[in-house]
Amino acid sequence: MDTNSPAADAIDTLPDPVAAAAFRRLVRHLRHRHDAQNIELMGLAGFCRNCLADWIVEAGAPLDKAAAREVIHGLPAAEWKARYQTEATPEQLAQMAESMTRNAKPD
Repeated sequence: MDTNSPAADAIDTLPDPVAAAAFRRLVRHLRHRHDAQNIELMGLAGFCRNCLADWIVEAGAPLDKAAAREVIHGLPAAEWKARYQTEATPEQLAQMAESMTRNAKPD
């Protein structure tokens, strides 16, 4: 099955309340796991908390970037960053750059 094709993606068959509950659980899990740095999430999975904030805006949430990040982080992003974000290492930055190339969708 081609999971990149919306017509063939079983995720689209989930009822919206189920998908929303799973999304909320993911966000709460990330709020709990402050040790999982955004740079590490980007390096491993190609997305992070800030991406989730962007995606909810792209999905139609009537929020600006700062408000969307506050929804995802559970507090203002600047406060989250000051409390929990560590300095990225050169290795983390390189892993993120490599991971981001995998996010590009083929034409």
